[in-house]
Amino acid sequence: MAFSVAIIGRPNVGKSTLFNRLVGKRLALVDDSPGVTRDLREGDGRLRDLKFTVIDTAGLEDATDDSLQGRMRKLTEQAIDAADVSLFMVDARAGITSTDRELADLLRKKGGRVILLANKSEGRAGDEGFYEGFALGLGEPVRISSEHGEGMLELRDALAPLAEEFEMDEDSLPQIEVELDPETGEPIEGDRDPAKPIQIAIVGRPNAGKSTLVNRILGMDKMLTGPEAGITRDAIGTVHDWGGMPVKLFDTAGMRKRAKVTGKLEKLSVSDGLRAVKFSEVVVVLLDAQNPLESQDLRIADLAEREGRAVVIAVNKWDLVEEKQKTMAALKEAVGRLLPQLRGVPFVMLSAKDGKNIDRLHDAVKKAYATWNIRISTARLNQWLTEAVSRHP
Repeated sequence: MAFSVAIIGRPNVGKSTLFNRLVGKRLALVDDSPGVTRDLREGDGRLRDLKFTVIDTAGLEDATDDSLQGRMRKLTEQAIDAADVSLFMVDARAGITSTDRELADLLRKKGGRVILLANKSEGRAGDEGFYEGFALGLGEPVRISSEHGEGMLELRDALAPLAEEFEMDEDSLPQIEVELDPETGEPIEGDRDPAKPIQIAIVGRPNAGKSTLVNRILGMDKMLTGPEAGITRDAIGTVHDWGGMPVKLFDTAGMRKRAKVTGKLEKLSVSDGLRAVKFSEVVVVLLDAQNPLESQDLRIADLAEREGRAVVIAVNKWDLVEEKQKTMAALKEAVGRLLPQLRGVPFVMLSAKDGKNIDRLHDAVKKAYATWNIRISTARLNQWLTEAVSRHP
């Protein structure tokens, strides 16, 4: 299944030139004067092995009325809403303008995927504009020159994760439209196939014991384990019947701070782990009881929450903790303070090596999955909202 890409930016930043390069033909009219493009133009784009639909749009200007510029803007906003990712292009030689900042705000409000492109970055003349691009809050810009074809490999790498999502078999995607009984938490008959496994990703820092935990759940040594950090590289899914609950477990590579991830292989491994999080239904964030809640643990838990997954926090190597009650209270207090968006998340203290409390993890995953799937009717939501407004007008 192909994905769609919309090229967005103010007038005369080189959008049509990039469009022509991606489609491999001079389909769009290109000129030095701004505002040449007015209509949306679609073409079959290609970057090495990636194939997608690319949309050339009119230059966005600060006009929201019924004027020509206003109508062009509305058309471009429709393209932003319809596309799977927006390539937001700025002119690195001219620097970031007030219009660029307004467009960045618009793209953030729409909440879609955005890749920032610093065009005309050939040579040193575009350095200042490239670094100014960080201030837009849309991530690191990709240096390109649409006229000379520079930076196309980097653009391909930025689009690759999106292409992988659309290449996945739709049967492997999480089933989020599932009707569950609010009382029992069980799927209502005929809504979800009870034989379809729940997809669970085990994530955490290196050497937290993720592979050991997966082996313990599977009842066999299928994942390579050891005292060395970073043994796991591929996020491989394994289907298993876990206490009568069909699951597909993903053992992922340990995720270090981005600044410490230097090797190409480790970067690929971490990307594979992030992809497993995106396509899981329940994410078990595994902490090391001897060194819990480092900044990277917080980032991993926040990532799972932002991706909309059901989250369970498991604290491994609990057998090595001496003051268990005190440590447990401190951990729960820290999670409530540092991760308020995960308030009420299930907590399980376990030992993957000894198998202690694995049954509790099973129950926590089952409960989190049921809660994640509960559908609230419009009537119940309106009733709750009415009561909340009456208490706090």
